[in-house]
Amino acid sequence: MKAVANEHLKKWIEEMCLLCQPKDVQIIDGSDEENKQLIQKLIESKTLVKLKRPGSYLARSNPEDVARVEDRTFICSKSSENAGPTNNWQEPAEIKTKLKGLFQGCMRGRTMYVVPYLMGPYGSPYAKGAVEITDSPYVVVNMRLMARVGKRAEEALGNSEFVKCLHSVGRPLAADEKDVSWPCNPKETYIVHFPEEREVWSFGSGYGGNALLNKKCFALRLASCMARDEGWLAEHMLIISVTNPEGEKKYFTASFPSACGKTNLAMLSSTLPGWKVECVGDDIAWMHWGKDGRLYAVNPEAGFFGVATGTSMKSNPNAMKTIEKNAIFTNVGLTDDGDVWWEGMTDVPPQHLINWKGEEWGQAAVPTEKAAHPNSRFTAATSQCPVVDPLYEAPLGVPISGIIFGGRRSTTMPLVRQALSWEHGVFLGASMTSETTAAAKGEVGKLRHDPFAMLPFCGYHMGDYFAHWLKQKVSGRKCPEIFYVNWFLKDDSGKFLWPGFGENMKVLKWMCERIDGKTKGVKTPIGIRPEAQELGCHPQLLEINQESWKKETKDLESYFATFGKKLPQELLEEQKKLQKHFECC
Repeated sequence: MKAVANEHLKKWIEEMCLLCQPKDVQIIDGSDEENKQLIQKLIESKTLVKLKRPGSYLARSNPEDVARVEDRTFICSKSSENAGPTNNWQEPAEIKTKLKGLFQGCMRGRTMYVVPYLMGPYGSPYAKGAVEITDSPYVVVNMRLMARVGKRAEEALGNSEFVKCLHSVGRPLAADEKDVSWPCNPKETYIVHFPEEREVWSFGSGYGGNALLNKKCFALRLASCMARDEGWLAEHMLIISVTNPEGEKKYFTASFPSACGKTNLAMLSSTLPGWKVECVGDDIAWMHWGKDGRLYAVNPEAGFFGVATGTSMKSNPNAMKTIEKNAIFTNVGLTDDGDVWWEGMTDVPPQHLINWKGEEWGQAAVPTEKAAHPNSRFTAATSQCPVVDPLYEAPLGVPISGIIFGGRRSTTMPLVRQALSWEHGVFLGASMTSETTAAAKGEVGKLRHDPFAMLPFCGYHMGDYFAHWLKQKVSGRKCPEIFYVNWFLKDDSGKFLWPGFGENMKVLKWMCERIDGKTKGVKTPIGIRPEAQELGCHPQLLEINQESWKKETKDLESYFATFGKKLPQELLEEQKKLQKHFECC
């Protein structure tokens, strides 16, 4: 093991070595040579398969380890009240004792990788340093694409404290034991956050955000607590710029639940001549107030961890171009010529391939399995995106003109509306609902409340989180305008009413014109909407169904009640006002 300058890190490594008992330790420096060696190790262990795409590889997980496990994810603040009703809570000392029992000797026969990383651009006053200790080389090569990893990140730590992320697949190896291609321990999976200690302990899963602890665990669950304490916002939001034909640029953030179109919007190819969208980030935004009173956002990540299934040259051509090289694919199909394929990638599937479970798949027999898992993923660096915004690594971030909320709803929610005020906008974020997708383990298609798309990611009481948002409006600040969209409305036959994809540019254009005061809009009880002819859309996309909204407000009343006295009065007033309108009419 090479020397470590940071005394806190040196001490932590020593403690974790005693606990986990690895056969050796490797401090990750982030070099190309180091990455080549790790890739080769993963190929030899059959964790990765080399693809014909330059610098690209395929991994297949254990079928029991394919998504976030929210029922095994815990926020262990000192008080259960701080965790709130939307989080799983256990007493910190008690669960840490249990975890130490699981981690005891868990890395026997394996290498302990120490991964220093930085969330946020180098040189940014908003960047945060961290270290992940893991026994998974798959995690290391993915983190190299998704965060700023290695020697430079370690230097950025200086000798200060840092966020500690401990991970193990939970499968120690005996001296003569042969490893499996995807080690994991699904029966003993825990993803545990200690907000006050700024620590994450993850055991048993090797997949996605369960193991890549820089992502949801740090950048959202822990960072949301940091943001609350320090007066900023850590959000599950993409960041884009929208430029009109005159060259005027506006930046937006947008908050959708996972697998509801964030990456597609982040890399949107406009169908409107002269209008374009550029990408700062597709998943997470850290937002701070500038000296000029405007809200600025940085993307703390350095790469994409996008849903592969459904991504195509039609739905997201810029994503397809981003992953033409130097990408890692997980749980997709492998074609006979050494490329990848997933449902929705092309209209006609290949005659034959190996599916995500490593089984023969093709037209010789009716496939009983999907070629790709619905939550299959690609990992690639942001710098490879052909529409990356020139300021994607600006140390102070980009100024935000608009915030967009949205979810997957086949009924009720119109295509687009604008909030009537900042308080009403926070109410729209707090009342978000969406039909569940394969990004989380459990039933797909069920309607659930997902406020600010942060239900699985807010590290403290959601009532306090709503209050924190409301507190952002103070004298001297220019708050962004807030909008709400729903791309997923269906007609009575189950067909989508809105084509989506590049056509979403028409909605973004309307938002820009609203911000500039160039279009009046129609004021309704649920917000300001466009005229149907402005978007060239079916009037049904903008309808407000009286009975549906009556039911919606009643359901929201019950949901808000779960937050008790922590629910801000402003949100309760917005709900009562809406409920009264639809009950009276």
